[in-house]
Amino acid sequence: MTTTVPYAEIETLAGADLGVTAWREVTQQQVDLFADATDDHQWIHTDPARAAAGPFGGPIAHGYLTLALVVPFSEELLQVEGVGTKVNYGLDRVRFPAPVRVGTRVRMSATVRDVAAVAGGHQLTVDATIEVQDGARPAVVAVWLARFYA
Repeated sequence: MTTTVPYAEIETLAGADLGVTAWREVTQQQVDLFADATDDHQWIHTDPARAAAGPFGGPIAHGYLTLALVVPFSEELLQVEGVGTKVNYGLDRVRFPAPVRVGTRVRMSATVRDVAAVAGGHQLTVDATIEVQDGARPAVVAVWLARFYA
């Protein structure tokens, strides 16, 4: 379910549980495209035959690919109306507790930890967790910073 607020009420998001996204499958095609974009062609990501005999029993997504899903997942969870610009401002902390095997599904839960005024806008500090379906540990745990400008 998407939380929608007008920009004038953005400060009311402090402490808000934004819920959980729908599941999204991570495909080999995504992994290969990410490898091409980042020039990271390590075999554990891009060689399914070799990866099958490797430590994860198959190819895994790059940690940064999984982290990059924070952006589309956040769009699913939160819409701020009346915003001129949204900026991915950065991260305060990121951990990759578990790998994401190609073909598995992931989703994100998020909570707005804080909302602070910044020059010309507001910054949200968001606790984001990307979990693997049927996984014992999350794939990504991050504190994400997003800026919204009217």
